[in-house]
Amino acid sequence: MKTRSNTVRFWALLAVLFLGGGIINIWERAGEAHVSRQALKDFPSQLGSWHQVGADSRFDAETERILRADDYLSRNFVSNSRTASFYVGYYATQRNGATYHSPLNCLPGSGWVMSDAARITITPVGGGAPFEANRFVVSNGRDRALMVYWYQGRGRAVASEYWGKIYTVLDSVRRRRSDGAMIRVMIPLGNSQEEAQKTALELAAQAASQLPAFVPD
Repeated sequence: MKTRSNTVRFWALLAVLFLGGGIINIWERAGEAHVSRQALKDFPSQLGSWHQVGADSRFDAETERILRADDYLSRNFVSNSRTASFYVGYYATQRNGATYHSPLNCLPGSGWVMSDAARITITPVGGGAPFEANRFVVSNGRDRALMVYWYQGRGRAVASEYWGKIYTVLDSVRRRRSDGAMIRVMIPLGNSQEEAQKTALELAAQAASQLPAFVPD
């Protein structure tokens, strides 16, 4: 009886392995699902009271090689003498190893010190669902700024890099999609951190309502 039981388990396991291999093979052949989107260069230059100042920034070839983003936007905005830096890095697929770079790794490597970590809630203008984002105070020499960032894609906006990765894996299997982006807002830190955070939230709320056209749900 024991030998027969072991034989049954063996064939059952073999069947599961073949079935799993077949599913993975079909999934790989199917590839990434195509989603339509607008290029980030067409992102609105006016967001509420905020308007673009200067041309969009482009990184040097080495930085672009490291980022491996399929599309990105690096732009400065101003509103009533307030200034802000806005960045979006979009990846059409993360199956090939290209993925968004966490500021937790990139900024310290560039000499920035990160402190006063917190989670804040962003409510998109126009009635979108509120979501959590990360907030840090960052400094490099005399330069100090308040940074807000989050991960977005496939209808979700999350603060946690780990949950972002988990959702990417799940959506890659269920929806054949692993596209996504990292969004960052940076505000020069003056005498009031509270005012800087209020400013960052204002711009983030305006930008969040526009992002789904460029980072598809």
